[in-house]
Amino acid sequence: MTQPAPAPSADTRAPLVFGGVPEAEGFAGVPITPRDRVHFRADRELPLARLRADLPDGVSVSHDEGEGLYRVDGPCGQGAVLADWVRAWCATHGATTVGLRAEADVRRRAPRDLPPAFLEDLCRHYMPVSLKRLQRNMSTIRLHLPDPDDLAQQVAEWILKAVGQYDETKGVPFGAFLATQLSKWVHDLGRNAHGRTAADTENRQQKAVAAFQAEHQRRPTERELAAYMGQSVATLRRNSQTVATLNGLRNLQSLDGTPDATEVLLPDSDEAPDQIMDEAEQTLLSHALTAACAPDPTAARGQRAAQPNVLGWATWYLTTWGGQTKTQVSADLGTSVRNMNVHADRVERALKDRLAELSE
Repeated sequence: MTQPAPAPSADTRAPLVFGGVPEAEGFAGVPITPRDRVHFRADRELPLARLRADLPDGVSVSHDEGEGLYRVDGPCGQGAVLADWVRAWCATHGATTVGLRAEADVRRRAPRDLPPAFLEDLCRHYMPVSLKRLQRNMSTIRLHLPDPDDLAQQVAEWILKAVGQYDETKGVPFGAFLATQLSKWVHDLGRNAHGRTAADTENRQQKAVAAFQAEHQRRPTERELAAYMGQSVATLRRNSQTVATLNGLRNLQSLDGTPDATEVLLPDSDEAPDQIMDEAEQTLLSHALTAACAPDPTAARGQRAAQPNVLGWATWYLTTWGGQTKTQVSADLGTSVRNMNVHADRVERALKDRLAELSE
């Protein structure tokens, strides 16, 4: 005779307590409040301390170095006024805003408003939990955060970011919310570093290849992969070139990099035919362009300069040597001309420095 299945037992786990305060009570004591928010980037790094000192009462600012994004929060109904204030302040300090937009009714809490002991214990508890959760993504993370100290700092920042976004009224435990956000933010590492289109293209191709291998126990041919992804072979080849460029820039060394870096040797101008000189000049320009888009080893972790500038490289290469207009490139890559210009301007500044060094 089949025995009846036992009734599910109630969850008897004790609630988590941080700094002497139960987790749920800690969040409920500092509930999320609606704010108006102004998002923007700038064509140069802003003096954040000065900006905070000049902000009107009741207004705060945060800066995401990885995305280069500034967020100014103020009372509801003040979004348009804050947007005008930000534009004027930036202009006064010699900066221009990029992609500025106001958003109403953004629900956030400031982590610093939580009791210090509560926040400290919460972070101490969820740090190892988060690192364990991220083990499955470690190959992706190491591409962007190879230093363990940098990884620990990034995870701590993600925990604080989750604290600021967590809405306890929705009935989802904070640990579950944090796990969901961590998966999203790991993927955003690639998007922020290399551009949304390039990172998404690479991710789709990797998933398609893995799925095909699991089904057929071998790697797909080019035609098989194109059919599997529902693309033409021409589209697959173009996307593969994007992924190849992305991978090449990840590992790129600058012209003045390691002692083993490849040297560019120029033939003597008196002995070399014009054709050889033309090829040498093209080699120099190509090398200088790629080096100008490489990560800056002196940049602080999280800054844009510390990541390869893939979109800037594609914009310069395709418009200079590929014969395409920015409008065409924008349509192909699925990004705005404005975004392309921001990345291309970074290349221009670095490229001028590189070419000046080569001409000395």
